Amino acid sequence: MNKLWAPWRIRYITQTHKKRCIFCTARTHTHNHSVVFRTPYNLVMLNTFPYNNGHCMVCPKRHLKRIAQLTQKEILDLFSAIATTQRLLKEILKPEGFNIGINEGKCAGAGILGHLHVHIVPRWTGDTNFMPSIFGTKVISQSLNQLHTQLTDAYAKTYKRTRK
Repeated sequence: MNKLWAPWRIRYITQTHKKRCIFCTARTHTHNHSVVFRTPYNLVMLNTFPYNNGHCMVCPKRHLKRIAQLTQKEILDLFSAIATTQRLLKEILKPEGFNIGINEGKCAGAGILGHLHVHIVPRWTGDTNFMPSIFGTKVISQSLNQLHTQLTDAYAKTYKRTRK
């Protein structure tokens, strides 16, 4: 059997038994290295275990389960954060398309229950190959640290300047 060395996944293995919400933790820790940017009502962070390079999640700062629980201000801010994230990813990674989705509840495929979040997954023609189907392995071509630096720098350069 071949082995793919992926030491960064140990964090996933050791944290799965903890009951703390990753989104609430990211909200309260100002130096969280997964967070790309924060808005008045939401935050955007890299998925530590991405489906594809650039996989981000946008979530409300309030711990909510359903879209219907959001206020109008939170909804507008959420979609603004999604659009900003999409523009940043387009600028940095130049994807040809995106999967953008919400899974509410375990039966709908939510991996993190209890805190609403939106997945933004950049896509390229041909980014699906034999590795996941035959070997159950997805190859991610860039480190999370490098991508985080690129996204936060681009956000600071473009969006922080225009919001002042």
